Amino acid sequence: MQKLKYIEDNLQTVNRAFLFGDAVWVSFFVRNSELIMSEESYFFLMASMRKMRFNIPLSYTLEFFQELFKKEVLQKDVQNAIINMMVYRQQDNTDDLPKATTSFYFEVKRMADPLSIQSSIELDMIKEINVNSNLLSNIRVHSPENIYASIYAKDNDLDDLILLNPNKRIARSIYGNLLFLQGNMIKIPKQTEGAYISPLMENFVTFVHKNKLAEIEEAEVIAFESQKSDEIIRISDEKGIHTVSKIRNKTFESTRFTEMLEAWKASF
Repeated sequence: MQKLKYIEDNLQTVNRAFLFGDAVWVSFFVRNSELIMSEESYFFLMASMRKMRFNIPLSYTLEFFQELFKKEVLQKDVQNAIINMMVYRQQDNTDDLPKATTSFYFEVKRMADPLSIQSSIELDMIKEINVNSNLLSNIRVHSPENIYASIYAKDNDLDDLILLNPNKRIARSIYGNLLFLQGNMIKIPKQTEGAYISPLMENFVTFVHKNKLAEIEEAEVIAFESQKSDEIIRISDEKGIHTVSKIRNKTFESTRFTEMLEAWKASF
């Protein structure tokens, strides 16, 4: 099936995303032919653009994107998918970057259900590089660390890698955030540690907390924590939800997280 893409009429092939990685990525979610969590994704988009000091057009309202996705995605028989949208700065003939024209592009990743477990993945830890833990570390922007790590993972037959921050604590994976279950406690690396802001993860964690399915702790997670966990999942706005089956020589179950995710899905 051909991938569904949307490109604005004013596409500029040589733009600042192409030249400098001057762009932000945000995901929206389609489930059962409906846009879900659109407000959370939209507010994350606005926050990401403000952090990168984009010139935000007045037309970029929640209603604008809801109508756009209805016309360009839902009405094209897309029932379940993740919409990965990139907002970028045009290469205008001016040095006044705050006033540079803003444009966007998106592509649609179809799947059976964006809230379901997609598959199990195998991870390892990489220590040659680390990720920052500053204001821009929590949003999806150009990251040479991600590119290096994704190639390293491919070369070593891995699905993803655990990335550490400069303090040698767990920040996130290449593609998303890691949640560590031990007993009745779910530990999640703090955003100040370099974890991504994730509307998908925040919705799940809020549901777990409200329904008292487990205790939630945003924590500074040391590297060894992964080996002490009973279960681990990766939640990626870009790729969806995956259970972690193995890290080095240790294997992990997924029973508790599967039960929580099934209950969460039923709430929509």
